[in-house]
Amino acid sequence: MELVPSFVCLLQGLSRTMTAPTHASWVTILTGWVLASRRTVTRMILVAGDAAEKHFSSYHRVFSAARWSLDALGLAVFDLIEPWLKGEAVLLALDDTLARKRGLKMFGTGMHHDPLLSSRGKAITNWGHSWVVLGVLVEFPFRAGHVYCLPILFRLYLNTKSAARHRRTYRTRPELAVEMLTVLCHHRKSQRFHVVADSAYGGQSVLCHLPSNCDLTSRLLKDARLYAAAPTRKPGTNGRPHRRGERLPTPQSLLTGRCRRVTLNIYGRREVARVADQLGHVHAAPTRPLRVVAVEAINGGRGREAFYSTCSQATAEQVLTWYAMRWSLEVTNQDSKQHLGFEEPPGWTRRSVERTAPLAMLLYSLIVLWFAREGHHHWQPLVCPWYTSKTAPSFADMLRTLRRLSIRRHVLSLPITGPGSKKLQQLLEKTVALAT
Repeated sequence: MELVPSFVCLLQGLSRTMTAPTHASWVTILTGWVLASRRTVTRMILVAGDAAEKHFSSYHRVFSAARWSLDALGLAVFDLIEPWLKGEAVLLALDDTLARKRGLKMFGTGMHHDPLLSSRGKAITNWGHSWVVLGVLVEFPFRAGHVYCLPILFRLYLNTKSAARHRRTYRTRPELAVEMLTVLCHHRKSQRFHVVADSAYGGQSVLCHLPSNCDLTSRLLKDARLYAAAPTRKPGTNGRPHRRGERLPTPQSLLTGRCRRVTLNIYGRREVARVADQLGHVHAAPTRPLRVVAVEAINGGRGREAFYSTCSQATAEQVLTWYAMRWSLEVTNQDSKQHLGFEEPPGWTRRSVERTAPLAMLLYSLIVLWFAREGHHHWQPLVCPWYTSKTAPSFADMLRTLRRLSIRRHVLSLPITGPGSKKLQQLLEKTVALAT
């Protein structure tokens, strides 16, 4: 079994990141990954069928021993995304996600916060891997107005106990995030980047260590200390120069005064909110001007919130719209786990763990890119009389289209002739479409 030529051609653009034999095995693994119901290497080999010509250990060694770099592969995927990007700055999304695992001897596992099981009043932890993910925010012509997040770079976070157990230097999630941003920004030094992240990556550990060609939009504490720019030092003045200017109102205080009422199209709906903004400097970065935005939703239960952006010339509406785009990364995490088995690969060694799970998210990016190039022309919505409001394809539809076209090509290549052969082929194609 092989995937459609248009998707295989897309994979050829990544061949420069590994040797020819490794790339051939990697393509076979991706074929099984797309078609298999369970994402283990042995199941992928079985589903790939005749395409898996090598010994099964060769496919295991792609993850455990082969010489290729996950960062180089992610940057090659970014090169494929680049023609679709618009605007002066490339929008990025940054967040972490939990992959639940079993087994005490698996590399990198530990107890991490589980956002799906936790509530505002009770935090719950779970055993597994914590991945810091950096993705590119893209809007494609086949679905105007919708933003997709395509993951490209990944880092495995080890908590203090796991780092000590495996004799690794402990590094925080923000430090791993800064490392990924540095890798991407050095890959395109002349390009401007703009990363959107939640409050976990909005502190001084990221804000004060951003690459020179990267901006940040994130959340801010409602009682954050804000200052004006430092006053100009007059000639002949003695003593140390001032680093900060006068104290400015906190975001909470901004909402007690007069505010503007704005209507925002964010999170797939229209929201009316009271907004106040000002130019200020936080205590940890007194030399970097920030656009600080305080917002209070009039209809909705989110209450009062505060955000900031290093793009000091941006408007309050732009800052809120940028931050809302971050939600597309949450959708990507969910789709990768539900449809591509992000949590399923059972690798145990360091290299296997660090390579296998991220491949599911890279495959997500490749499938969306393929659908934007070719797949949307072949999308056939399922006829459901009880579901008439759906007008755009989901990721499940993209994956189903890739599977259907690949199996259809394989079925049509079979020597089925004689009376009723065309109806038999149509029946097989319809059965595959319903099964996937």
